[in-house]
Amino acid sequence: MSSLKNYLVHYFNLTDDLLPQAEAERAIRDGVSFKGTNMLILILAIFIASLGLNTNSTAVIIGAMLISPLMGPIIGIGLGVGVQDFELLKRAIRNLVMAAGFSVLTSTIYFIISPVSEGHSELLARTSPTIYDVLIGFFGGGAGIVAIGSKSKGNVIPGVAIATALMPPLCTAGYGLATLQISYFLGAFYLFLINSIFIGLSTFIGIKLMHYKPVISINPERSRKIRRIIYTVSILTLLPSLYLTYNMLRQSRFSNNAERFVTQQFNFPSTQVLSKTATIAHGKKTITVTLIGKILPADSLQLAMVSQLKNYGLEGAKLNIIQGDSPDLSELKSGLPTMNDIYELARSSITSQQVTIDSLKSMVAIARINDTIAGRIAPELKVVFPQVEEIAVTRAVFGNIATGALDTVNTALVKYSRPLPANRQQEFENYLKARLHYNSLSLVNIGNQIEFNRPKASQEASKPKPKDQK
Repeated sequence: MSSLKNYLVHYFNLTDDLLPQAEAERAIRDGVSFKGTNMLILILAIFIASLGLNTNSTAVIIGAMLISPLMGPIIGIGLGVGVQDFELLKRAIRNLVMAAGFSVLTSTIYFIISPVSEGHSELLARTSPTIYDVLIGFFGGGAGIVAIGSKSKGNVIPGVAIATALMPPLCTAGYGLATLQISYFLGAFYLFLINSIFIGLSTFIGIKLMHYKPVISINPERSRKIRRIIYTVSILTLLPSLYLTYNMLRQSRFSNNAERFVTQQFNFPSTQVLSKTATIAHGKKTITVTLIGKILPADSLQLAMVSQLKNYGLEGAKLNIIQGDSPDLSELKSGLPTMNDIYELARSSITSQQVTIDSLKSMVAIARINDTIAGRIAPELKVVFPQVEEIAVTRAVFGNIATGALDTVNTALVKYSRPLPANRQQEFENYLKARLHYNSLSLVNIGNQIEFNRPKASQEASKPKPKDQK
């Protein structure tokens, strides 16, 4: 065990690789200042990053992150807390606030005058921070302080600048202000706060691990107060990201289940899935499936697919099935419609009507089958189960009051002339399943609870006639 410990210490020992504290501090303190050249470079980097977001160019955005000097004051905040130099801490915070303010102002001005106002994927990706962004900022800051304090820095600092991505969130915040989309501004600025706070926190921890000595003549009470503030701000910044991460994971799980549901259930010989979407908005889950090809009976298809949602963990989700290829009137050519336009409109109308007709035919066919079941099996029941006096077989659709989910149940309403033993009832249920080709069936003994309201003529016909009546 001792040899293993010495072996690990040999590889993780930083003593020989670290710069003297004074030299490392001087490099950090020089990067805290934000005036003159640094401010001009920052503004130019903001313009470059805004152009990259505007054109959806990843290479341009990476270039802007390499140019930006924003890491300086953030590392300075961590150093100020670590060595308890509160003058450095105040100066670093002041410079970071000024740098962030000028960055947002610059990007706002750019996006106001930019002719392209569409939000691309690179820009939209900066508006929904999660716990993963917290971890990126924390580990990136840790790598940064270790590199600054070591003799061989290598390519760590440029890599940290790219990984932590401080510039794009500020540009996206400016885009949100310029286009009056406050949700963009809040999401992007929150991402910048996450990166800044956790880079500073990991810097503070790195300073402690490297045993940097605090400045002389410190106030212990003030130091404890500052540390409590830092920890409190870090925790408060972390909490919203946990909630956003939970929503992201819930959406991902819902999307995966919906993908599996559509892939396995929407398999038809002459109909294909054109598109599918699964969204969660305001707590409501919605799955939209667009089909192309042969039109299927809408009501039967909807009923069959909704009953399968529970098997994929999609209880309570609303299923929208879109069929056909109806053209939008707004997409017609300007001026008078051509013969092709008129033909497409007529074909669309006929297709829509045919869908309705097919659906109604399917419903009528199902109703006819259910209406004739009792008559078809009555002769058999007289012989096999003579205790059965009356029977009605139907398909009942039960609705869950809490979730609104629907479930179809094959139900047999039975009136017995005399009680049927339990074992015979099970045999009767198995007989009906096999005879009617049902996978499941619910038997309901109505006894004398339901009085069948037959027409008067039918009742008179069912009465026995006197012998002398002809």
